Amino acid sequence: MAGAKDYVNMQVDRNREQVEFHIREILKLIGEDVEREGLLETPARVARMYEEIFAGYSVDPRDVIGVTFDERHEELVIVKDIVYYSQCEHHMAPFFGKAHIGYIPSGKIAGLSKLARLVEAVSRRLQVQERITSQIADILDEVLVPHGVMVVVEGEHLCMCARGVKKPGSMTVTSAVRGQFRQNPALRTEFLELLKR
Repeated sequence: MAGAKDYVNMQVDRNREQVEFHIREILKLIGEDVEREGLLETPARVARMYEEIFAGYSVDPRDVIGVTFDERHEELVIVKDIVYYSQCEHHMAPFFGKAHIGYIPSGKIAGLSKLARLVEAVSRRLQVQERITSQIADILDEVLVPHGVMVVVEGEHLCMCARGVKKPGSMTVTSAVRGQFRQNPALRTEFLELLKR
């Protein structure tokens, strides 16, 4: 798996006609004129967008870690400020933000770009932020078998900012800790302090 544009949701691709038909029907149901110029190509554009924003369904997130490397480094590794975009499974409204990943290798390391690709593979589906956070931590724990993993995800949710309670600018922060991070408060503090820099 390469960058975001290099893989697509194959279900959408296979069912393009049906997806476009249903988008057209939804437009009618909300009171739009599907024959007006601005909407003529909208169903096709939405189908193409779904191929991209739901591409996570076409890849096993464990596979994006790919090749690991034997390395004796057993100190904290952090990749922070990994931008992600996802869709809330409750309202199908976007949410987005940054993921921060830290782990302590136990003899195996992953390529740094693979951590960003993991975030992408997990977030490009209907999701909740809590699950994104846990899945990233669990997959790293399973694939790399590190001494510890800590993941912090920040997100701004349009289902909360643009509708419902309408509180723009509110930020949701979730964390997942595994291994030594769970048992060692000083290690958690070190990770959080390094995120602030």
